[in-house]
Amino acid sequence: MNQLLLSLLFFFCIPPNLDAQQSYSGNKVMDCDNSDSTGPSSAFLYTCNGKNQSCQAFLIYKSQPPYNTISSISNLLSSDPLELARINNFSRSAVIPTGKEVIVPVLCSCSGQYYQANTSYTIPSIYDSYFTIANYTYEGLATCDSLKRENNYSEFSLDIGMKLQVPLRCACPTRNQTENGTKYLLSYLVSWGDEVRNISERFNASIKSVIYANRFTEDDPTIFPFTTILIPLSNEPSSSQTIIQYSLPPPSSPFTPFNRIERSSTGFHRMIIIGISLLVLSSILSMVLLLYKKKIFGAQKDGKEKKKVALPEEFLHDVAEVDQGLKIYKFEELRVATKDFSIQSRLSCSVYHGVIGGQVVAIKMTSKDVSNEVILLRKINHFNLIRLYAACEHQGVFYLIYEFMENGSLRDWLCKKDCLEVQSWNFRIQIALDVANGLHYLHNFTDPTCVHKRICSNNVLLNRHLRAKIANFSLAHSAKEEEYMNSSMRLAFGEKGYMAPEYIEYGLVTPEIDVYAFGVVLLELVTGKEAVFIQDEKETQLSEAIISIMEEDDGEAELGGLIDPCLMAKHSMKIVLQLVKLSLACLEEDPESRPSMAEIVSSLLKIQVDVQKSEPYLWRGVQNFNV
Repeated sequence: MNQLLLSLLFFFCIPPNLDAQQSYSGNKVMDCDNSDSTGPSSAFLYTCNGKNQSCQAFLIYKSQPPYNTISSISNLLSSDPLELARINNFSRSAVIPTGKEVIVPVLCSCSGQYYQANTSYTIPSIYDSYFTIANYTYEGLATCDSLKRENNYSEFSLDIGMKLQVPLRCACPTRNQTENGTKYLLSYLVSWGDEVRNISERFNASIKSVIYANRFTEDDPTIFPFTTILIPLSNEPSSSQTIIQYSLPPPSSPFTPFNRIERSSTGFHRMIIIGISLLVLSSILSMVLLLYKKKIFGAQKDGKEKKKVALPEEFLHDVAEVDQGLKIYKFEELRVATKDFSIQSRLSCSVYHGVIGGQVVAIKMTSKDVSNEVILLRKINHFNLIRLYAACEHQGVFYLIYEFMENGSLRDWLCKKDCLEVQSWNFRIQIALDVANGLHYLHNFTDPTCVHKRICSNNVLLNRHLRAKIANFSLAHSAKEEEYMNSSMRLAFGEKGYMAPEYIEYGLVTPEIDVYAFGVVLLELVTGKEAVFIQDEKETQLSEAIISIMEEDDGEAELGGLIDPCLMAKHSMKIVLQLVKLSLACLEEDPESRPSMAEIVSSLLKIQVDVQKSEPYLWRGVQNFNV
């Protein structure tokens, strides 16, 4: 009886949903050889355990040259520069003081078992390693282990010009936190001398909520530089809550900031000694690895330099102006990779899969000039846009080597009616959101504004986690340039069923033609039908069905008849109606009446929340599938 009472007392005394909070990583992030084979590890990223799959989140980044302007920080962290300037009360042209905390708004999403905000980084120096990129460039907002997991390059093969995918540490509130008034989680970058109590007070968060959020077991826990803790917020963070921090210790001089810290605690001094030792050891190890890398791979670099003569001089000149790091392969290497371009290696009439350096890639062959496509793809930088790895030229034929997308095109995927994932709204909404985010980046974060022009379900590719990426940039176009094509040429280059009326009639190229095509793709996700069956017949029926629903007639049954049959057992009419309305808004004949991609992303995020409520069991399946 006494044992039972003790058990009940323990049960009621532990904080509610404590197991649902995130674990603080501690100094594990300084080790690049952690494993999560037995379960999620805080040394990688924060675990997907929140109420929502995606959410608005915030990061703290400390300004440091060359990342000390709105544009440079927004590019590094893939954040909206307008929002970045607004929330920090900076002008777009301001140079931010070194060490100044910058609030960075990001979209935080589940990918597999972890939350992450996606960005990418092009390596500028041979001295970069996963450790230095995670801890010095990204100041601990990335981790060495997650970088190694996300990229297929070994520590010794990193080289100038390589583009790395960088998952950033973020999280969404749990159900318990939401019920207690938490709207956002801020990933706070710990600096020398920081204490949980002081940080909590600065961001108007209760120390109890911060302790629970990070699963601390004591009221005054020890926290380490280069790590992050989560701060629960009931409102957006404010620039008035940020300060100028002491500079992070550079690899060559880890002792610099300590003479400014005054604290008598023996435990604190022990923590500093441990931190110094780790930094010195890491710096020495990095230098040893780099020297070893130069010694072992130096001869190979000479060979790589010779490969660059394989492409025409004018092509190489154009590419070199943008990116010196594009790999150039010999044709023989591609023959070996594709087993001499065998039928077994063929993905489509002009695309093959192959293995180069242990990495599976997609190889596209074309006789057209690819200079513009290569230059564009090496400029753009977004998780939802296909990655270009390398190129080759042989006897007038160009070969472009891309990342391999295991699940093929969206069009092919939608035809797999007996596939469990195809039957779920969760996956379809996430795919729509991925495409919308990719287009949002093209329309708002490229200079000049880029228009894809060929958005369709065949040009949306899906990776092994069913995350979507936009491909085929052969006709991508600057919205600032005028289009002078006759009607027959426009029809030849366009995708049947996806072309906006103003492009067909006048050849007008604006971001709105991508919005129109996206509306058709969204209808494909709802109906499961191809665009050629949608645009004339379905659009009219959907419009009439919506009018009938508004007039409380039999429109709901009519609308239900247009939904992909494999979704019928799981669909919510509210969700369907929201998606169809958004689709038809994108298909407005007047370009100016269509929503922007930013508005579309916002609408889809709200729809996604409703889907997760209606399909909680399938959402758990999504998480398990992504693992």
